[in-house]
Amino acid sequence: SGLVHIKNPHLDSMEEDVLYHLDLGTKTHNLPAMFGDIKFVCVGGSPNRMRAFAQFMHQELGLAGDGEDLADICAGTDRYAMYRAGPVLSISHGMGIPSISIMLHELIKLLHHAKCRDVTIIRIGTSGGLGIEAGSVVITDMAVDSSFKPQFEQVVLDDVVVRSTELDKDLAEELLACSREIPDFPTLIGHTMCTYDFYEGQGRLDGALCSFSSEKKLEYLKRAYDAGVRNIEMESTAFAALCGLCGLKGESSRAPRL
Repeated sequence: SGLVHIKNPHLDSMEEDVLYHLDLGTKTHNLPAMFGDIKFVCVGGSPNRMRAFAQFMHQELGLAGDGEDLADICAGTDRYAMYRAGPVLSISHGMGIPSISIMLHELIKLLHHAKCRDVTIIRIGTSGGLGIEAGSVVITDMAVDSSFKPQFEQVVLDDVVVRSTELDKDLAEELLACSREIPDFPTLIGHTMCTYDFYEGQGRLDGALCSFSSEKKLEYLKRAYDAGVRNIEMESTAFAALCGLCGLKGESSRAPRL
């Protein structure tokens, strides 16, 4: 049916669903009226970047005004920022799996309560590149963990739940085809490795702690490259797992930092 699904039977017995970190709720807001026609959701780490992206989309879609006065829909909270440009929703998710996971739980419920259909969600931002030219755009076909496995491990109570992290391959190919119209930067499809840490978890030698040699780092990164990894970041496995389970057509597109 194209609807966004929720996999929580307890929500049916709740008098109100409060989307606390988005400053929205099913009683305080008319979610179908506010968001029912949303078709695309773009998420990224930084609130300022997502505001700039919403302004860009506002201009690209030829909407009235210059977009400078776009309001932050989540202004009542300092956790996330959300902007709307026509059928496009632009939301920040912070850094790391815990932060994006909180946002996605509430975003997915928002889209469900709003009765949105056929929604495509794309994550945009920066990442660490692996064996590719700086400034390239990596379109993720599969998010993998630090062992190069396409899975997301979530500890639920005292159980370890393992979920698939494959993304929509047709959407990846569609984005790659679109990139050919913009020759300013190289674009490729590859695996994205997700870590729980920016420093040791990604093999950096400049953190407050470092428990490995530069030789071990290079050997590990070579194995990652041979496994198909082309960039490294900290959110993709959670993003892929949650979107896939709830019927969202999702993709991650990241540019390695210059």
